Amino acid sequence: MLLLSPIALPALLGLFAWFRRAPRTQLALLLAGAGLHLVAVLLLWTVPAAPMALLALDDLGKLFLSLTSLVFGLAAVYTISYLAHGTHDAPARPHRLVPALLWFLAAMSLVTLTHHLAVLWAAVEATTLATAPLIAFYRRPAALEATWKYLLLCSVGIALALLGTFFLGMAASRPPGGASLTLETLEGAARAGATARPWLKAAFVLALVGYGTKKGLAPMHTWLPDAHSQAPSPVSALLSGVVLNGAFLGILRFYQVVLASGDAAFARTLLLLLGFVSIGLATAFMVNQRDYKRLLAYSSVENMGVLAAGVGVGGTAAYGALLHAVNHSLVKAGLFLLAGNVLQSFGTTAAGEVRGVRRRLPATGLLLLLLSLAIGGLPPFGPFMSEFMVFQSAIRGAAPWLGVLLAGLLAVAFLGLAGVVFPMLAPGPPATPSAAPQAAPAGREALLSLLSPALVAAAAVVLGLRLPGFLAHLLGEAAAQIGG
Repeated sequence: MLLLSPIALPALLGLFAWFRRAPRTQLALLLAGAGLHLVAVLLLWTVPAAPMALLALDDLGKLFLSLTSLVFGLAAVYTISYLAHGTHDAPARPHRLVPALLWFLAAMSLVTLTHHLAVLWAAVEATTLATAPLIAFYRRPAALEATWKYLLLCSVGIALALLGTFFLGMAASRPPGGASLTLETLEGAARAGATARPWLKAAFVLALVGYGTKKGLAPMHTWLPDAHSQAPSPVSALLSGVVLNGAFLGILRFYQVVLASGDAAFARTLLLLLGFVSIGLATAFMVNQRDYKRLLAYSSVENMGVLAAGVGVGGTAAYGALLHAVNHSLVKAGLFLLAGNVLQSFGTTAAGEVRGVRRRLPATGLLLLLLSLAIGGLPPFGPFMSEFMVFQSAIRGAAPWLGVLLAGLLAVAFLGLAGVVFPMLAPGPPATPSAAPQAAPAGREALLSLLSPALVAAAAVVLGLRLPGFLAHLLGEAAAQIGG
């Protein structure tokens, strides 16, 4: 029953929230769901849970389940302040927001807790359905358009992933006794040479493209900037810090089977290709982007490319990729929450209309500066260490030029980010005529709007200086599952 609790608790609370629409009750249920989920995850860290039915927890699943619970808790705390303040152009509707958030948490927990690849596919699709109404929260035309784009592209991607799952079944059905889509069975058949390798390779290609669409890998990333720019800020934090990880885990499950069959070189080549295409395209868009929420979305595309490239390089880089998943999830969630503070104060996402954030919102401005430096890969923050692991492994590998290319692209991406964020922090007149309202007096920031980003900033420093032993051990065990 312990394995079922991270799924069942938020699902039941979401159902209860659907019928109890009083705002205070809704927010209490949201916090209860986040808190109980975190307690259940902590119990799974301390109490061994035997596999049951279609559920099992390995180190990869534990890593992403813990990240899901942590980022969701940070977003839930921030949501209280976000809804209490009121949205910048629409009345708050927590009765639509809270149930979808809790159902999303349940679906994402299932993604991390199942070893059956068909159930994994269904759970990833459930996260799409749960987050669609969250993106459309404001009900304005641009939000509805972004929602339909998200549904259309992710549905096409998930259909390809389903086809890849069928192909994997075909690959494993060749030996007598039929196929099973359980991860352990597939890996065992692959190691024994009992899988049809052409079907297996085709399955990985389809899964990489299908789940890669949901993960935001270029050129299938086009839904991501629109969705992030239109969704409420806590939802953007979950999209970037949680949803993308679920799709990444889907790719890694297929990669585990391909790795067991001895076709790792084939899979790594594809991961490297899509990884560097994602970093390159995202960097190009970041240099020319003037909407700060879309800028952060393109930064997510860039970082998803780093994850794919790290697994593609292999070895220590695979460890670095998983560490970077931790760093990116936390730091990018914090950045989107801070973007919500800026949006509520200035009423616009156009960077040219935002000036003097440090003066109007002192704490938000300081945290925005720190987390921008962190996501840019500067020391002493966590993302520097994880990106350096990928870079170092690439330099020492068979193609050192990949490391040089990675470092160059990441440097340009940071310059693109800094060119937008730093002028927003500095005082001065807006760069565009439609200026934001006159600056409000400083020192009126709500504590709950700063608590989660402040915790993220502290975590980014800690992860950059020294990895906690429990996290280092979990990352090592998880990286071993993907050849690291």
